[in-house]
Amino acid sequence: MAMVADAAPGAADRRPGRSLPGLDDCPARSRPAAAESLMKLDLAVLTLLAAALVSWLVGQTRPPQHAIGTIGLATVLGDAPEHFRRVTGPEPLVFPDDHGAHPDYRSEWWYFTGNLDDDQGQRMGFQFTLFRFALNQPQGARSAWASEGLWMAHLALSDGRSQSFFQAERFARDGLALAGATAERWWLRDWMVEATEDGWHLYADAGDFALDLHFRLSRALVLQGDAGYSRKGPEAGNASRYYSATRLASSGRVRVGDAWVSVSGLAWLDREWGSNQLSDTLSGWDWFALHLDDGRDLMVYRLRDHEGQASEWSAGALVDSDGTAQILRADDFVTEAIDWWRDPDGHRWPLSWRVQLPDHGLDLLVEPIFEDQLWTRSVRYWEGMMDVTDPASRAPLGRGYLELSGYAESSPSRH
Repeated sequence: MAMVADAAPGAADRRPGRSLPGLDDCPARSRPAAAESLMKLDLAVLTLLAAALVSWLVGQTRPPQHAIGTIGLATVLGDAPEHFRRVTGPEPLVFPDDHGAHPDYRSEWWYFTGNLDDDQGQRMGFQFTLFRFALNQPQGARSAWASEGLWMAHLALSDGRSQSFFQAERFARDGLALAGATAERWWLRDWMVEATEDGWHLYADAGDFALDLHFRLSRALVLQGDAGYSRKGPEAGNASRYYSATRLASSGRVRVGDAWVSVSGLAWLDREWGSNQLSDTLSGWDWFALHLDDGRDLMVYRLRDHEGQASEWSAGALVDSDGTAQILRADDFVTEAIDWWRDPDGHRWPLSWRVQLPDHGLDLLVEPIFEDQLWTRSVRYWEGMMDVTDPASRAPLGRGYLELSGYAESSPSRH
């Protein structure tokens, strides 16, 4: 297997007025030469780091059977070496500090998804994710060239106008500040999220498409699980720190090809970190993030065992319109797959769902805007924009995003 980075094509791929992180201290006259040397060195180092990461991932689980060159997302979250910290109980989260990276833990991510409308009312969906994978604990003296982690960024646009799915993936190491996350900024090269007075600003250009979006935090952060302690298995350390910004008022612009269009809508941010999050009894998950038209936000995730059954560690949260969050346990909700899509490799993905919360009077039909929103780069999973309707009347009830992981690791089915 091999991971291939979509390297930025050069200055034309950078937002005007921004310099590459890590080059800000270079004298102006030396920046072009420094950038060229850095790019050449970084490509060589990235090749080695990507190979090391893939080798490590393969060592954690049986080789995936779906397609050479891709891995399952759940693979990354299995057993970790003992020197990484585990999440073993509740701890206070401190903001804005905890918006930044936690290098003592093996893996971490910053995860935006959202539904947008252009000026003509046409639908678009987007995803921007920054992943951090720790390679080793610091050893001895450190230098700016040293690297403790590999970073991966995923950028996707679902264009409802043409039912097209655009995706781009990049890698960088954290040496020389090529990628990283602080309380104020999260970045991989010139794909960047920066804190604003009331939220965040995202700018990412993948060449054939780009996002330039502002997110306004319109309600309090939700601490998932027990004050941010989210258990995902019976063993000590089968847990993560997990919080969400469930309703982000979004505005800005999106480019497809050469044409920019103004957009607005709602987005969701998930933040999570830990080591050994998933029990080895689990094979994947089904994650729903829904914005309901009555002002409520719903997140549920269904963890699956190797037989495809829901785990007792499944959980979620229902956020009222006033921002009050109710944490959900596995027996508080029911998710039922009602329609499946078969990808070109023959793997079946459950894309249409019935989601019910009997104690809260919720009965929802969740369906994709279009089927092929499948990630096919180094990590294979399905992530796409959804409509939420009443199962009986089909009246619109909201919008959302669905993420499916672990289905490409099973044997293909042609039935």
